[in-house]
Amino acid sequence: MRPRRRDWLAGAAVLATVRPAAASESIYRRGNDADPETLDPHRSSTVAEAHILRDLCDGLLTYDNEGAIIPGAARAWSVSEDGLTLRFDLNPDGRWSNGGPVTAADFVFSLRRILDPATGAKYAEILFPIRNAASVNRGEKPVDALGITMEGPLQLTITLEQPTPYILELLTHQTAVPVHRASVEHYGDAFTRPGNLVTNGPYRLTGSVPGGAVQLEANPHHPDAASIAIRRVDFVPTSDLAAAVRRYAAGELDSLADLPADQIGDLRRRFGTQVVLGPSLGLAALAVNTRKAPFSDRRVRQALSLVIDREYLALGLNGGTMSPAYSLCPPGLDNYRTPPETPGGSGLPIDHEEQARRLLGEAGFGPDRPLTVEYRFNASDNNRTVAVAIGEMWRDLGIVTRYVYTDAKTHFAYLRDGGDFDVARMSWIADYADPQNFLFLLQTGNDGFNAGHWSDPAYDALLARAAAERDLARRAGLLYDAEAIALRELPWIPLMHYRSKALIAPRLHGYRPNVRNAAPTRFLRLDA
Repeated sequence: MRPRRRDWLAGAAVLATVRPAAASESIYRRGNDADPETLDPHRSSTVAEAHILRDLCDGLLTYDNEGAIIPGAARAWSVSEDGLTLRFDLNPDGRWSNGGPVTAADFVFSLRRILDPATGAKYAEILFPIRNAASVNRGEKPVDALGITMEGPLQLTITLEQPTPYILELLTHQTAVPVHRASVEHYGDAFTRPGNLVTNGPYRLTGSVPGGAVQLEANPHHPDAASIAIRRVDFVPTSDLAAAVRRYAAGELDSLADLPADQIGDLRRRFGTQVVLGPSLGLAALAVNTRKAPFSDRRVRQALSLVIDREYLALGLNGGTMSPAYSLCPPGLDNYRTPPETPGGSGLPIDHEEQARRLLGEAGFGPDRPLTVEYRFNASDNNRTVAVAIGEMWRDLGIVTRYVYTDAKTHFAYLRDGGDFDVARMSWIADYADPQNFLFLLQTGNDGFNAGHWSDPAYDALLARAAAERDLARRAGLLYDAEAIALRELPWIPLMHYRSKALIAPRLHGYRPNVRNAAPTRFLRLDA
């Protein structure tokens, strides 16, 4: 189900929230993709962290369990006619988990904090639509130059660089949630520990055991505390999906956020309608280290891409829980057209083997000098199966593939921190349903995500022009041209587009598959 969308220039919005049934004292044991690397929302970057932070924190806006934008800390908002100024009225009943009031000053402090270069936020670029955000994050302007102003204790104004069609959706993201200033200043980096962490969302942190569970309980000070049915939720890391299914079958987990794709048929036979597939806006790809020979050679990247059988990966290995990807942007995005395709999108991979051999030969590789590729990935059953299959496809070209795998936290931290690699698995779930949210990943300087440090002035120029373009059709054309460059150069080799896949126990109610993959615990309930 697509989210219910409203005109982003609507004059004002005050939306009703969903009210769950009466409270139950049962613990919701929620399978989560991985251990969080951090619970500091301004340093977070993974889907596993986003699921937890959605329960702990309320941004100005948030999502319900159908993926629709609803009030968070703000009870109403308006957007100016020129699309450059947003005004928010905060809920006067908003409270931190320690009982203190949530104010406009909290959001001013928090947005300045994430964009302050001293914070080292991995996701700072996502907020660059805010006026002066890029200059602040680069250290060119002070943090108080950021386009956010407190108009009163509960009134806030955000000014943009240019009209941004996806701005309301952007403000639901964990990068835009507030942190508790006194706790940050008192505890420093330790402010995220149980007992120190003060949050404004429907839940508060009570415990965290690496490899065990992140434990939350309902925040008694939240404005909707009385309507929260599930009083405690334990987020359990489930990177070993086969083991997670066994725990689910034994009744030790009430839901799984991912499933071993090669077992989908068996899971459907065993669990029937408890297997729930839904839409998603996500990409699985291989990042290529364009700083490193021979992967700096476009011909090598193209050859690697041409012989990958995406239909087999998506429909065979993943049982139809993924779809073949010949573009970076998945279908179904707002403000776009049908995406361009990478070479090799038509025909079978075997039809492109000769072209791939020719490209490798031109780059200096062949039977007497085989190409060796180190393939890095974060370990899970699905990722391992895909990696081995791709290695077999490359072997037909005489390519030797070596594998390096770690847990998700280590893998993504290694890439963000500039680690050396040849090709590496990357995945991206959209923060908002706009092509910009996929294409910005490869902008020059976005080192947190552009792990291979690819840089193309024409690509950057098209994204800059698109950011300043108010006509949505012309903007879509500019973004299309930018994606076409990326698909020709292949700094990321697209593999598959995501679908959400979950196991939902019969005693859990309120889960609604949606394109945002949002399932806040506050809108769910458990049978006693």
